[in-house]
Amino acid sequence: MKILNTGFDFNQFTEKLNRRSYRLIGLDYDGTLAPFQDDPSMAVPYPGVCEQLNKIIDNPLNRLVIISGRWTKSLIPLLNLKKRPEIWGSHGLERMKPDGTSETIPMTQKALKGLSDASDWLTSSELRLRPEKKPGCLALHWRGLDNKQIQNESAIAAAQLQDIAKSSGLVLHKFDGGMELRVPGRDKGDVMQTLISEMEENILTVYLGDDYTDEDAFRAIKGHGISVLVRSEFRETSADIWLKPPAEMLDFLSLFS
Repeated sequence: MKILNTGFDFNQFTEKLNRRSYRLIGLDYDGTLAPFQDDPSMAVPYPGVCEQLNKIIDNPLNRLVIISGRWTKSLIPLLNLKKRPEIWGSHGLERMKPDGTSETIPMTQKALKGLSDASDWLTSSELRLRPEKKPGCLALHWRGLDNKQIQNESAIAAAQLQDIAKSSGLVLHKFDGGMELRVPGRDKGDVMQTLISEMEENILTVYLGDDYTDEDAFRAIKGHGISVLVRSEFRETSADIWLKPPAEMLDFLSLFS
């Protein structure tokens, strides 16, 4: 573990844990709980993660929430937990509660047409970028391609998708291993703020993530708890601490079981 924020007191954090405070624990999935795979359907959690998450869910002091860029329905078979946690997918555009009920934020016809136009363009192109359709999103993955292919094809796709974004009110974001065209107005920081507002005051808030899309959540919980960058290699971040997966991450999660 490496403390990144000089103003963050880890001892104070553990003392609050020992006082049995209620905890809100937000977790990214890909790159955090599970290693990246060329085929996202094969991205199962690191060994020991599901066992640790089951213990966290069983602790009545904890509220565990998975917050991912994925479609919620694609995460359920990968998690394989005893109890289904709350899951926010598509960067906060959809919410699935533990009882299986779900909701998706409304989207304009203009935005939906933009996503359809982007999908049609990609289908007609000869790019090898792999599309992933989700509610309010179209992601293009390039993991597994060589560097020259990534450089050439991502530049072509970015130029086309930026034009579609401008005309449809969508936004284009890069992530680790691809880019995504999506409906604006929600991100992982908005999700954490929503969850915090639903709980009592003075809860201990925790968020673990690896990607640039997790920075919104890191910033959203400043002053409420601890933000954790989970990566094998360090990058610039606004997180409080840096952990390497899976061993350091599992040790940290064990604090909440």
